[in-house]
Amino acid sequence: MFNRLFHGAAVLALAASGALAAQDDITIGMALEPPNLDPTGGAAAAIDEVVYANVFEGLTRFASDGSIVPGLAGSWDISEDGTVYTFNLRSGVTFHDGTAMDGEDVKFSLDRARAEESTNAQKALFAGITDVTVVDPMTVQVTLGAPDGAFPFKMAWGDAVIVAPETIETAATNPVGTGPFAFSEWKQGDSVEIVRNESYWGDAPALAKATFKFISDPNAAFAAMMAGDVDAFPNFPAPETLMQFEANPMFSVIVGSTEGETILSINNKSGPLADVKVRKAIAHAINRQEIIDGAMHGFGTPIGTHFAPHNPDYLDLTGQSAFDPEMAKQLLAEAGQSDLKLRLALPPPAYARRGGEIIAAQLRNVGIQTEISNVEWAQWLEQAFKGKDFDLTIVSHTEPADINIYARPEYYFQYDKPEFQALMEDLNVTSDAAQRTAILHAAQQMIADDYVNGFLFQLAKTGVANSKIEGLWENAPTQANDLTGVRWTN
Repeated sequence: MFNRLFHGAAVLALAASGALAAQDDITIGMALEPPNLDPTGGAAAAIDEVVYANVFEGLTRFASDGSIVPGLAGSWDISEDGTVYTFNLRSGVTFHDGTAMDGEDVKFSLDRARAEESTNAQKALFAGITDVTVVDPMTVQVTLGAPDGAFPFKMAWGDAVIVAPETIETAATNPVGTGPFAFSEWKQGDSVEIVRNESYWGDAPALAKATFKFISDPNAAFAAMMAGDVDAFPNFPAPETLMQFEANPMFSVIVGSTEGETILSINNKSGPLADVKVRKAIAHAINRQEIIDGAMHGFGTPIGTHFAPHNPDYLDLTGQSAFDPEMAKQLLAEAGQSDLKLRLALPPPAYARRGGEIIAAQLRNVGIQTEISNVEWAQWLEQAFKGKDFDLTIVSHTEPADINIYARPEYYFQYDKPEFQALMEDLNVTSDAAQRTAILHAAQQMIADDYVNGFLFQLAKTGVANSKIEGLWENAPTQANDLTGVRWTN
């Protein structure tokens, strides 16, 4: 009798201890491998998907609902004229190598990002800064050339994270930040591992380790989720299989919105594409819903300009480039293009590869032939993004509120319009909400009128996770897999 009671008590004790010890490691699936791990020196969204809020932190940061909250700056003060921001840094913050983070690191990071020789992909974020002064180790004063109510928003981007001069040279392969996780290992072509930072200044994350596993093939992604090799795939590349996961209680399907404007990018300086009539013909040849249904299995919101539909300043201009193949043919005839052949470069994401085949067929129906080339991400960045060696390509721009890229003549689709650039300059110095809305409406209308690109759809965030995982972002206000609030439930 005693032995049976003792044995029962031992089993209960073991069960209780097991219940308390929730799993503390996670494997996250990603469709694309980052080309490097330095968010201040690369344009690929996959960089931030690994390191944003996990390894690196900025003065401010995006919360899951898109709001801007304090980061390494616990608070900030703004001068009456709106041109001086004084950031009060948190005390006791250290980098993963044990060195202290202070005002000198902030000054180094901002000065480096805005320097003439800067390789920062979002250099425009820092263009308004005229001076960065370290008042004391915990206080930094940033002076702007003109008032900018969006400055805390700009400082929340992954491109604006705080780095240290001692480790920045090796950040591409061995990133050293201040975040709740420290970089551990990068197995090229396979995965990146991060581990809990035991000296983190803030709340300790529930996870002790996270592995980002790179799986570009949609069928392989499905198999990995079903086998449990991957615990969550926040941006799942096979939306056609989501119904199978929804029907299985072992999984949660998480559908939200992203900042990803998916566009048929047009090289505005490539031969016949410099003619607005040709670009307009391409826009009217496109059937957006067919692309959303065929490539994204119905997930996605049509757009007619480069702006997110969930943004309160969104202007619905889809009707201006409605599917009208007869108009497309007429415009091509007016432009003298009876035998147009264009190169279409397709990077790896499913929206590009699948969507590209559909768009090629739609263009063929109006008399435009396309030569499709499937390119890897690194090749796309080098050839299309940097080299501007393309006619058409498909990519989702996942940076938040990024219509300002159309004010950069050297940007890869090479739209050069002084009137648009003037609009963005006005926006930068305008803090009144109604005036900002009016400027943003004018900007959306202008690029729609100029048919700069083929505006397709807003990328949906379709994720799959083990149903015992909580804390993953539903929406994506920025390109990130923020693991700070992720945990396993029993």
